[in-house]
Amino acid sequence: MSASSSRSSSPALAPNSVIGIVGGGQLGRMSAVAAAKLGFRAHILTQDANGPAAQVAHQVTLGAYDDHKALEAFARAVDVVTFEFENISADALDCLAQHCPVRPSGAILRISQDRLAEKTFLSEAEIPLAPWMAVTDHPSLHAAAEKLGFPFILKTTRNGYDGKGQARVYEASQLKEAFASLAPHPLVAEGMVDFACEISVMVVRGTDGTTRCFAPGLNYHRDGILDLTLAPAPVPEETAQRAQALAVAIAEKLDLIGILGVEMFIDSTGNLLVNEIAPRPHNSGHWTMDACPADQFDMHIRAVAGLPLPPTLRHSDAVMKNLVGPDDMVLWPDILATPGHIPHLYGKAEARVGRKMGHVNILFPYGSLPGALGIQDALGPLAEKPDAGNDDA
Repeated sequence: MSASSSRSSSPALAPNSVIGIVGGGQLGRMSAVAAAKLGFRAHILTQDANGPAAQVAHQVTLGAYDDHKALEAFARAVDVVTFEFENISADALDCLAQHCPVRPSGAILRISQDRLAEKTFLSEAEIPLAPWMAVTDHPSLHAAAEKLGFPFILKTTRNGYDGKGQARVYEASQLKEAFASLAPHPLVAEGMVDFACEISVMVVRGTDGTTRCFAPGLNYHRDGILDLTLAPAPVPEETAQRAQALAVAIAEKLDLIGILGVEMFIDSTGNLLVNEIAPRPHNSGHWTMDACPADQFDMHIRAVAGLPLPPTLRHSDAVMKNLVGPDDMVLWPDILATPGHIPHLYGKAEARVGRKMGHVNILFPYGSLPGALGIQDALGPLAEKPDAGNDDA
């Protein structure tokens, strides 16, 4: 399985061209702001007239992502299309591609939004993964348990994010219930990793094949949701370089145009195992917004617009802290009053439990990212010992 070519010979977009963004969430919002900084106009296709992206966009088309009339009208009003989340139809992107370039392509979305397709693609590309098997029925489920051993993780192939759509199976008596609780089938069974930590790499690739990588970030999760990212990840330089090389290899194999988040596990022996890919800006790349001259959103817009890609320089080390749900938002006045906290709020109307409402970046001089105690001190009112484990491991 491979992604079809998304390359276009069209010239770079001129100032005041229109970047179409499918999806109205916070990633679309920050992409629209980046587009405006580069002299473009952002046109959002969304179902939420007051969503985060619509609040800052030049123009909004309200419509369902599978409404072909809305898709065609949207495509005819923009010069290039990108997307800010993956739970949309790749067929919709194919429809848009009939009228204008779509970057990344629908072929890439088909791979990334389906865990089975994703793992098959990465395996065929000889990218290191945790042991896995496709599970289509009870016999294949028992075969997976025999091959992978207990415990293992059973995951849906679609719509799983922030720890959703998965079950950890500890013994044979749980197999039937776990299989029945997850839908739709088929599922993917993943072997447990002798987990040390999770890192992620943001890689961007332009229309001319130029690739750039940001420094890997180290991720900590709470309740299956990303809590903290430390950048650069405090791992050996050789490990960081291998992680970046893996991200570049995946981007080139996909024939990517745009940005790609690559999540990886590091096991106890230092091996890198790719967990999943996301062809869009990524939560773990938000630290770049204040630590880099050109952040992940700038680079993504540059790539989809056909502009040159500058080096991914970093002038500071950084910690990114997510603000999730009502508990974190109660601290908003304290965050605003804390020296060194750089707040980013997404404009969401309701602070529901588990909902990402914004994030805070904290910068440190280049090469001086502190240890755990220093980070906790810098977090101030947001300080709380994170869970260094990963629910996806």
